[in-house]
Amino acid sequence: MDINFSDADNQFRQEVKDYLENKYPKHVKEKQNNGEQLTKQDMIDYHKSLYEQGWAGYNWPVEYGGTGWSPTQIYIFQEELGYANTPTILPFGLNMVGPVIYTFGNEEQKKKFLPDILEFNTWWCQGYSEPNAGSDLASLQTKGELVGDEWVINGQKIWTSTAKYAQMMFCLVRTEPEASKHQGISYLLIPMDTPGIEVRPLVDMTLDAGFNEVFFTDVRIPAENIVGERGQGWLVANKTLVHERGSLGDPNKMIRRYDKLVNLMKSEILDGVRIIDKPVYRDRLMKIHGKILALKSHGLRLLSGRLNKGQDINLGTMIVKLYGTEMRYELETLAIDVMGEIGTLYEDSPHLKNDGTWQFIYMYFLGLIIGGGTSQIQKNIIAERGLGMPKEPKVEGA
Repeated sequence: MDINFSDADNQFRQEVKDYLENKYPKHVKEKQNNGEQLTKQDMIDYHKSLYEQGWAGYNWPVEYGGTGWSPTQIYIFQEELGYANTPTILPFGLNMVGPVIYTFGNEEQKKKFLPDILEFNTWWCQGYSEPNAGSDLASLQTKGELVGDEWVINGQKIWTSTAKYAQMMFCLVRTEPEASKHQGISYLLIPMDTPGIEVRPLVDMTLDAGFNEVFFTDVRIPAENIVGERGQGWLVANKTLVHERGSLGDPNKMIRRYDKLVNLMKSEILDGVRIIDKPVYRDRLMKIHGKILALKSHGLRLLSGRLNKGQDINLGTMIVKLYGTEMRYELETLAIDVMGEIGTLYEDSPHLKNDGTWQFIYMYFLGLIIGGGTSQIQKNIIAERGLGMPKEPKVEGA
């Protein structure tokens, strides 16, 4: 791997830095740096600022309103956002359903949905997981029946991020009940104000309603709200999953968090000695630092693959999800240990540090080891598809 940034690349990096210095919304920046919870309006303001800069579609083709940036420019952009501790760009519209629509959608769907996605006028959510179909997503049972010129949908989705805010959902439903489980699924676009939809906030182990349950009872949507062909939903969905899994362990977001951990270890005292000066804790810190550098090197390896046409890097992005989420949980775990008994506090305790953000994020990343495909599922995929190892045996009749 030999990647050298050109003068044009360095000039582009400076443009991103200038945006972050002058146009990145100051109230969002202040909240992020203070570890405060962002509101829905804060996220809208941030995304709108990217749109006004012309950068909302940073990884979209020019013909659909995107930047048309090279892989190197995208890498630099994401790296600088990480250094600046910006919020994670909400993936559901820009990185998930948007690319699906411009790849598989018809011209009417592109004209109807893509401009609003870029401008962030529509908040999207993803209807994939179900109570009995999580990592084994192809076992989903939410049904869609074509009746006249409408799809009639019945079933349930769970772990649906942002559903309580969303105006639209991209959803997988079983439309061909007689087909094999991977072949009988279709990809539908569902307005969330359609009669028959009920959204129930779902409190998770962070003690926040970060997810939602969504129930469909005779929900009727237009027949033209299908993306791709009937039964093609699994193919369409896999494009979405690649984007999701590649975004869940971003090492650029860990760098600023690592800096906060270092400062925490400098401020915490045990037996009159700073935690960072105790060899056992410092050794754990250095191991985390090494892993962050290794993951960043892997990011450069993926960039090299993008620059060399014809290389398949999808499995490489799964390594980012597997390694990144587990490593981030390790980082947050060290912070909890560093705080000692205070690290066990939660909710409204007057002795909380940083308003309990360390405890919240510790629980959040424990969940992300499961979310987006468990670590066990990622290891199976990497082993079978990447290393050519045999598939695990299936129990007959199971």
